[in-house]
Amino acid sequence: MSTPTKTTGKANTPRRVILASLIGTSIEFYDFYVYATAAVLVFPALFFPADDPTAQLLSSFAVFGVAFVARPVGSIVFGHFGDRVGRKATLVASLLTMGIATVLIGCLPTALTPGWEILAPALLAVLRFCQGLGLGGEWSGAALLATENAPPGKRAIWGTFPQLGAPIGFILANVTFIAIAFSMSDADFQAWGWRVPFLASAILVIVGLWVRLSLLETPAFTKVVERKEVVKLPLAAVFRRNWVQLIQGTFIMLATYVLFYLMTTFTLTYGTRAVDAEVAGLGYERTDFLWMLIVGVVFFGVFTLVAGPLAERFGRRKMLGAVSVGIVVFGLLWVPLFSAGFGGAMALLVIGFSLMGLTFGPMAAFLPELFPSNVRYTGSAIAYNFSSILGAALTPFVATALWTAAGGSTFLVGLYLAGAAVLTIIALWLTKETRDQEYVEHSSLVVAAEAP
Repeated sequence: MSTPTKTTGKANTPRRVILASLIGTSIEFYDFYVYATAAVLVFPALFFPADDPTAQLLSSFAVFGVAFVARPVGSIVFGHFGDRVGRKATLVASLLTMGIATVLIGCLPTALTPGWEILAPALLAVLRFCQGLGLGGEWSGAALLATENAPPGKRAIWGTFPQLGAPIGFILANVTFIAIAFSMSDADFQAWGWRVPFLASAILVIVGLWVRLSLLETPAFTKVVERKEVVKLPLAAVFRRNWVQLIQGTFIMLATYVLFYLMTTFTLTYGTRAVDAEVAGLGYERTDFLWMLIVGVVFFGVFTLVAGPLAERFGRRKMLGAVSVGIVVFGLLWVPLFSAGFGGAMALLVIGFSLMGLTFGPMAAFLPELFPSNVRYTGSAIAYNFSSILGAALTPFVATALWTAAGGSTFLVGLYLAGAAVLTIIALWLTKETRDQEYVEHSSLVVAAEAP
């Protein structure tokens, strides 16, 4: 992977672009959510046996967070090749990295297997790192595939399609777990059934590769190659000339990450913890609460699509600023909503996932628009994934600790979410609107001296 992609006179069709960006992110997020769900339901007991259930859960979440440390590394590695070689080849490589790691997790012996007490959790952490590495390069490439092929004035709309992969992947992962739970006993699920969603990922990866291998390079990268503006070291260039945008993008994504991992990972823990436990939860059966989450994620998908037209009409900053204010208010309502029985819990999930769609939808356009074409893959990937450390890697761990410290109350967890949204509002206020800027020609902002 040392020579930039050659240009052609052909172009990707809208159908091909939408399908390739959507199916790839759906597979990547499916893989990621399969692990997230297993990290709550089965991994604490299978890979981190201990007498204290909270200690088990925190250990499982710690390995869950390893992927978020890996994601910035993946953004640097895949971002380098995405800006040096092209979007297509890099997207294929990121999909393979994620997919192979997921399948291998499904093959791992557990810590309950004699002789694997230490090796099993260690290998799980390594494979989790590889998952994060692949996802670190996936999102930015899929976002650029969609937005760099989009017609003028449609970037935010086309950018919602790779974002739609998040709710689709979540629904696929959790429906798979529910189907397995209905088809076997709890004992069989703990013994071997949990492996099925990981192994099934192989089929999805093959489909994703078939779609992505049929792609052509994006017009924006084609222009970069034609003008000989491919930078030798995209990482150095983006830190030297676009470090402000890196910081802005990182905090613009912060509330999105915190909200999402509270809504998925933490609520599943809280919703299924027994009401008479030392740190009490809502006491729902695992399958029942997964269905509640799936209903909420449907709203996530719907409002992801709604977000694109809104971001085009009102601009990225105004639209995301208004949503972030809504997240602050939402964070302050966690206790009254969760205290209102099934209706309150369901309302919390619907509202939270609707806000998630509105804040996540425009990001595939907004973050890449902060950077020039010849460092766009690296810049947007680093901002997106650096934010994952602050907003996602720590969130399940911090939320569990705050919930425990509050004796089972979610007040501090909601306050944590509100605080993250305030930081995002500040970042948006300090960032310029990008809706009307030129996109394909934007690489000229990096001077020719940067090119090899």
